Amino acid sequence: MTQRRKLRAAVVGALSVALLGGGIYTGFTLVQRSERLIVEGCTAKVGSQQADLATDQAANAALIVAVSVRRGLPPRAASIALATAMQESKLRNIDHGDLAGPDSRGLFQQRPSQGWGTTAQVMDPLYAANAFYDALVEIPGYAAMDITEAAQRVQRSAYPRAYAQHETMGRSFASALSGQTPAGLDCTLRSPERNGDPEALRVQLEAAYGSVPSSAAGQTVEVEATDDLAWSVAHWAVANAKELAVVQVDVDGMSWNRQARNGWQDFPAAGGTVTITLAAEAG
Repeated sequence: MTQRRKLRAAVVGALSVALLGGGIYTGFTLVQRSERLIVEGCTAKVGSQQADLATDQAANAALIVAVSVRRGLPPRAASIALATAMQESKLRNIDHGDLAGPDSRGLFQQRPSQGWGTTAQVMDPLYAANAFYDALVEIPGYAAMDITEAAQRVQRSAYPRAYAQHETMGRSFASALSGQTPAGLDCTLRSPERNGDPEALRVQLEAAYGSVPSSAAGQTVEVEATDDLAWSVAHWAVANAKELAVVQVDVDGMSWNRQARNGWQDFPAAGGTVTITLAAEAG
């Protein structure tokens, strides 16, 4: 080979490597950009009603509803609780109050000075939800009341009619998260940024629902549940998918897949279990 041919071959080789590297970089950049463009959030659809929440709000809603399921309360109780928490804190566990209640804290803006518990207790979402339900069930006929009336009887707010604006959200998310509406909750999420921890998921699951039988194998958690409870757990896993790095949930012949982003789809699965798969190679 002449010197000119050798030089030409070297140039062609270098250009090929550069083009290949550029293609890989461009492809990686486009993937990253498309991930950033995804608007994350959760939607609950029940019949003709639809409501949307941010992912952190949906996770708090899932806990509030799970507590009602654990206590054997009707979905109406969860609807009242969700509408209340949305009005009081936007379904976020805030550590401050307002002029009307400077010591108000947490999801329900409960006031230690009014006997709701210590500041640390009302800042614990699990404690706060149970405290709200403790007060709600003491109201005779609460399940037949308008949501805003029942909420006001518990909260004694300076704005008693404000809870009404959150009724659609409360009903939609309560129905889906309690399992009354199968495949009623969907979350659109970016790819996980870290691997999932099956044991951490099981700890949070037990804190929310109590002693629901579950087991872990690799990055998969199997939860023994049927009927409404199965769908409640499945929707809880979807609502917590961002925090817990959940990538797929299978239940009752249907599957939710984080990467597909196409909602619940038919999927052959054994009955009597909820299968939750967590990320194994995030990023």
